[in-house]
Amino acid sequence: MTSSASPDPVGGPKPAETKADLEDLRHDVEDTASLAAERSKGLAAAARQQALAYVDDRKGEAARSVSDLAKSLRDSGKTFDDRPNIRAFFDSAAEGLDDLAGSIERRSLDDFYREAEAYARRSPVTVAVGAFAAGFLLSRFVKASGEAETDRAHGRAHGRAHGRARDRAFDGYRA
Repeated sequence: MTSSASPDPVGGPKPAETKADLEDLRHDVEDTASLAAERSKGLAAAARQQALAYVDDRKGEAARSVSDLAKSLRDSGKTFDDRPNIRAFFDSAAEGLDDLAGSIERRSLDDFYREAEAYARRSPVTVAVGAFAAGFLLSRFVKASGEAETDRAHGRAHGRAHGRARDRAFDGYRA
């Protein structure tokens, strides 16, 4: 073999060409990654904006529902005109619900989040007990729903098995 022979006997690209190609490829990948990052930021911002608009719509509906509940409570309290203490209780509860409806309407999602976070910091035991109770109630609900479905399925299977046994007994009777 002579010293003038190429380093790659198959005749492939020279190391300098390969290095330039790799550098070009690296730049292309970096450009693509930065473009993807920019687009994902835009997509995230659009999704956040859409979520906030959705929450604002639901917030208005929730405020109207609370306000309607206050009106119903106030109307129910009118039946107690002859008992002023009970009527005052209904009116006070309705006023509190009206205040809540106004608060829901005025506040932003960030305000609700900050208030919930501050409450959790002030009273972590209450939040933990509440979370435990909600989880317990949810698990009981799921368990009860599963048992009801199992009972229905068992009842259908039992009914079919009982029907087949009855049919066999009846067929034996006819024979």
